[in-house]
Amino acid sequence: MLTKCHYYFYLCRMQGLIADIDLLEEEKNRAKVCDFKTTEDNGIKTNRKLYIESYGCQMNFSDSEIVTSILQKEGFGTTSSAKDADVILINTCSIRKKAEQTVRNRLSYFNGVKKKNPDVTVGVLGCMAERLKAKLLEEEKIVDLVLGPDAYRDLPELVKKAEEGEKGINTFLSREETYADISPVRLNSNGVTAFIAIMRGCDNMCSFCVVPFTRGRERSRSPHSIVKEAKDLFDRGYREVTLLGQNVDSYKWSAEENNKARLNKKENVATVNFANLLEMVAKIDPKLRIRFSTSHPKDITDEVLFTMKTYDNICKYIHLPAQSGNSKVLKLMNRTYDRKWYINRINAIRSILGTSCGISSDIIAGFCTETEEDHQETLTLMDYVKYDFSYTFFYSERPGTLAAKKYEDDIPLEVKKKRLQEIIDKQREISLERNQLDLGKTFEVLIEGKSKRSEEKMQGRNSANKVIVFEGSYPKGSYVNVKVTDCTAATLFGKIV
Repeated sequence: MLTKCHYYFYLCRMQGLIADIDLLEEEKNRAKVCDFKTTEDNGIKTNRKLYIESYGCQMNFSDSEIVTSILQKEGFGTTSSAKDADVILINTCSIRKKAEQTVRNRLSYFNGVKKKNPDVTVGVLGCMAERLKAKLLEEEKIVDLVLGPDAYRDLPELVKKAEEGEKGINTFLSREETYADISPVRLNSNGVTAFIAIMRGCDNMCSFCVVPFTRGRERSRSPHSIVKEAKDLFDRGYREVTLLGQNVDSYKWSAEENNKARLNKKENVATVNFANLLEMVAKIDPKLRIRFSTSHPKDITDEVLFTMKTYDNICKYIHLPAQSGNSKVLKLMNRTYDRKWYINRINAIRSILGTSCGISSDIIAGFCTETEEDHQETLTLMDYVKYDFSYTFFYSERPGTLAAKKYEDDIPLEVKKKRLQEIIDKQREISLERNQLDLGKTFEVLIEGKSKRSEEKMQGRNSANKVIVFEGSYPKGSYVNVKVTDCTAATLFGKIV
């Protein structure tokens, strides 16, 4: 549940009213930029309160749960209001320029909070912190702490120093850190679904992406710690876990080494790969659903697909970002595959898991040098694959990336927006077409709670990750069979059978 904050910049009622109206607009704008979540009141009576805003990907949200766990051991409770906090942290995203601008806007707001409460500590975490490092302390005077994704164990010490008036920074990128021994505090939880980070970092050097520079090299968690965390969640009533990583199919662990680059140089070492890990988690209990994200087309193997087929509780849904449908553009993106390779992987998914397996994608419009013909190849790839849904963006150059160094951002903004809209329109058509194929079919649905639009209806997802809304009153975490009777491009509607 997203928490509404309120401005307290001005003393008079009229100015306060104007500030509240402005904030409502900012909340709308933030929702448009990227996903975000905040902490909630955990009801624990403590002397010190922590408030976190998290932006961007699920890995960031997962990291905020680790941060909360670390600070909870230091006596912090969580609050839903920044004005009640002793420590305010923003866990940031650097994937697009707008995401970073949103963070700067929020820091301006927190500056008002700090003027009213000079003792509050403000910190910036995550990818933006890693990218800008000490520059953040120079540019944003309000900031007391800057920590990269691998430095969260240092938070208690840096918070203590900040409270004594000393600003702190740690953006060291580790080759080993996975936080495997830290039990995350579940935030914004529905008590049914949870995320488990299985690895950190990324060894792919996609030319448009900042992640290798902000999250470091690939490191895989011990499979035993992952299974233990999943089993603990199941015992606490959770019925679905999503295994998270920048590239989960690249998961590779041995008792001797968790850094993949170093592990690949060793010979005759027993390893656990992603297919092995999937099987280990699937065996915990047939009633525990397993999802995973994100996959890379160069790494997803038939072994993974056959493991998915073997276990009914491994959901039949794969997020397989294409980014572009044109081989020349893919080469410039340094995706290390071409259109033919990607289609081969799609064909393997359809052959092994069937046409009902859900597939989604990330697509970038207007990458460097993209012609109209290149763009049309992306549209024809969408027609071929029939994605159930896609995350779509126009290209946003990020400082420090290979593309920013090597290529000119030469596609006019109006052309990028036009192509993006064509991709969105195409996806809307295909999503409706795919959902219409489910009319009359019955699916097992895991209930996640009340429908977002009606307290009288419930909702959950089927194995293919499609949201299904239906009437009834059943406990969260229950499995029910729902027959689909209607649909939109985004949602299925049905009735219990």
